[in-house]
Amino acid sequence: MRIADISPKRVGFISTRFHGTDGVTLEAKKWAHILTGMGHSCYWMAGLLDTPPDTSRFVPLALFSHPEVAAVQEKLFGVSHRTRAITIRIQEIKELLKDEIYKFIEEFHIEVLVPQNILAIPMHVPLGLAMTEVIAELALPVIAHHHDFAWERERFTINCIGDYLQAAFPPMLFGMEHVVINSMAQKELARRFGIPSTLIPNILDFETPPPPRDDYTADFRREIGIADDDWMILQPTRVVARKGIEHAIELVRQLRDPRAKLVISHPAGDEGGAYMQLLRERIDDAKIDVRFIADRIGETRGENSEGRKVYTLFDVYPHADIVTYPSFYEGFGNAFLEAVYFEKPIVVNTYAVYARDIDPLGFKCIEMTQLITNDVVRQAKEILTNTAMRDEWAKKNYELGLKYFSFSVARRRLAARLAILFGEGS
Repeated sequence: MRIADISPKRVGFISTRFHGTDGVTLEAKKWAHILTGMGHSCYWMAGLLDTPPDTSRFVPLALFSHPEVAAVQEKLFGVSHRTRAITIRIQEIKELLKDEIYKFIEEFHIEVLVPQNILAIPMHVPLGLAMTEVIAELALPVIAHHHDFAWERERFTINCIGDYLQAAFPPMLFGMEHVVINSMAQKELARRFGIPSTLIPNILDFETPPPPRDDYTADFRREIGIADDDWMILQPTRVVARKGIEHAIELVRQLRDPRAKLVISHPAGDEGGAYMQLLRERIDDAKIDVRFIADRIGETRGENSEGRKVYTLFDVYPHADIVTYPSFYEGFGNAFLEAVYFEKPIVVNTYAVYARDIDPLGFKCIEMTQLITNDVVRQAKEILTNTAMRDEWAKKNYELGLKYFSFSVARRRLAARLAILFGEGS
């Protein structure tokens, strides 16, 4: 089958938000880029958007943090029963959202629906129910892209919506193609629901090498107070507990070298300040140099509220000497791919998806298993001081990224999904 065999379609992406740099938003935009390159047109509906206004429908109630939605969601987890009033309110919000989805489909003449994670993780139960009912009623072709499932998050274990989870997270309906981002999710989806799925991992445009440094970023190290001969150890993630940032702190402590500077690029997540406080205590105990630079990182270049330069995350990577990725859990691992793309050595915790889907492919990494051991520290010192080894690892890893996680991988598999839904030559 050739990609050209599928005639242009009008593709509607729906989620709670398409904004910023969260994983769902990033991957959805990559899919849209690929589909547009295949001749299709892409449209967007969400409660928070930074997509083009002329191809987007803004629906505030679709945002998971909308006050009316949040008021319902907080009563659904950690308890085993819900009141009739909550059931009624769920249904009321669901009906409002159904109307909006129908309007979106009609406004842009949508031919293919691409729900992004809203039929997987119950962050917005009424939206998942609304999406499921619209699919059942219209029988439009659907490619449901699932990033995280309810069973993968401890906070959803106890709940009062078992009926809804069975019905819509995810649903099994005619004309639906299900896509997951790792093999563990693929197996669990089949075991729990009997739903077959296609694996399309997270991707990066490895066919297009990263651009060289330019004048704008030449002063980055100086701007954050790091010398050219310092070791910049980059932690390119949000500050949330599952990222295991305490291990990055421990690595820097054990390097015992004043050149070692830990740079944390993102702000705290939605888990409150307790984890940040823990990290600050660890930093004080370790007596190491750590830079939190979230106020200097944005989606685009510019200035912050203090008039200081703002850089993109992709501006930062080229300045790193090593990347730490000590996460306990990841649905896939965008930061891992980014480090490979920018040809940086990586210290990675062997989280389950890495161990099952990435490590067997042959990537050269410094691997840790829940602990910063003497061997991990030794390898980190070696890679920081051995230019030939760094270059060898970088070349090997980039070749593997191009082979397994490039846009061409998603392009082939998306073309196959469309062929199944419409028939070749449609």
